[in-house]
Amino acid sequence: MLKGLLRAFGWDESAAAGSGITLAEWAATWLPIQERERRPKTFAGYRSAVTTWLVPTIGDRALAALTPADMRAVADALRSAGRAATTARYIQTVLIKMLRDAIVEGHPVPTRVLTVKRAAQPMNDRTAIPLDQAMAILRVADRDPDGSQWAAAFLQGLRQGERLGLTWDCVDLDEGTIDISWQLQALPFVAERGGPLRVPDDYVHRRLHGALSLVRPKTGRGRRLIPLVPWMTAALRTWRDVAPDSPHGLVWPRPDGQPVSAKADRARWRTLQDRSGARHPSGRHWVGHEIRHTTATLLMNLGVDESVRMAILGHASIDVTRRYQHADLAHARAALTQAAAALGLE
Repeated sequence: MLKGLLRAFGWDESAAAGSGITLAEWAATWLPIQERERRPKTFAGYRSAVTTWLVPTIGDRALAALTPADMRAVADALRSAGRAATTARYIQTVLIKMLRDAIVEGHPVPTRVLTVKRAAQPMNDRTAIPLDQAMAILRVADRDPDGSQWAAAFLQGLRQGERLGLTWDCVDLDEGTIDISWQLQALPFVAERGGPLRVPDDYVHRRLHGALSLVRPKTGRGRRLIPLVPWMTAALRTWRDVAPDSPHGLVWPRPDGQPVSAKADRARWRTLQDRSGARHPSGRHWVGHEIRHTTATLLMNLGVDESVRMAILGHASIDVTRRYQHADLAHARAALTQAAAALGLE
């Protein structure tokens, strides 16, 4: 199937024979390996980069004959198409990985192409949402029956998938904790083919509805136990009594009990900002990840110890993880109590 897709983008299998393995020919071998070994979202990015940009631009070039000019050709194609520098940098990163993997497999690749300077990392305008805007958003959200999810996002720093994938069996209202062990993720590259899910070897998942599945966090460090402050415990008790019945046990499902898609959730987040009048200084909507940035900044400004902050947020840094291994729930609960007061959640 992948070879057919690559041919559609101009790969000539007969022309490749005898001229040394081409980038397109290597891609036809490399992509199935990545599909077996990588997380679905990672593989989807790789496949898009290869089939949309790399093969159409330099797919006919033999690996052994690649030059820095070929690397620049990819960047030029992206620039001509008006793509952002972030995209260009990502595509170049995928290309470098492809070539390094080719070397491991014994294919000759000129060393000089691996040292070509990648596109510069662009300036990012993402930042923490000002406290007054965060509080305005939460006041509006509090009018909605399921508004507690946005308080959980701001207070616990939950990622979108962690919030949408939270199930009641991971919520202990008596002990006042939530167990972040799963996140909701779509597996679209599988769903569009129909039939059973095809996932990498040893990939732990629970299919819920269509392409939407519960998957483990990207790293073990993402799994964490977070304490609930009294306001959140009370809000969840109230919500549990009126929440839609979900066959999957989801805390914040759609009215029919099925999981909320990431696209639908982004639309809800923008609507919430429209209702509250919140906006980024540039005039754009705040993106969902800026909620998590807000949590981190709020905890830091409150003087919460770094180890406790990282325990709450599930930081991915190994060095930081070692420092917060001993952070206990009492410290985390005290920190979140301060944060709740700052957000007006008392």
